[in-house]
Amino acid sequence: MTADSTDGWFDPDATTFGDRVTGARERAGMSQADLAKRLGVKLKTLKAWENDLSEPRANKLSMMAGMLNVSLLWLLSGEGEGPGAPEMGELSRDVIDMLTEIRDIRAQMTRATDRLGRLEKTLRAKLREEAGE
Repeated sequence: MTADSTDGWFDPDATTFGDRVTGARERAGMSQADLAKRLGVKLKTLKAWENDLSEPRANKLSMMAGMLNVSLLWLLSGEGEGPGAPEMGELSRDVIDMLTEIRDIRAQMTRATDRLGRLEKTLRAKLREEAGE
């Protein structure tokens, strides 16, 4: 990877909590089963965290950050000390372009999801208002 392509390796605007857990676990060379066992949780619990279906309690989150050698802040927000970019050598321009496009699409989807949530909240409030509540 070139220096430019490692910037934003885990872009906080384009990654979810689950993405960061998965990426840090993989960089640490652990399987899902390994990390679940070390954290003392069921495999399905870890899978739910990585799939953004649930989040760990503070004590497990703190343990996970230590085991994966990343900061707690990074796991939660993508800011701060995270894992380094993988050592893959030089990637072709096509691969770099595809990775960039994937990050861009994910960021657009996140923004659209946030926008949809705000619109739904406004609609619910308007419906309650019109119903006289």
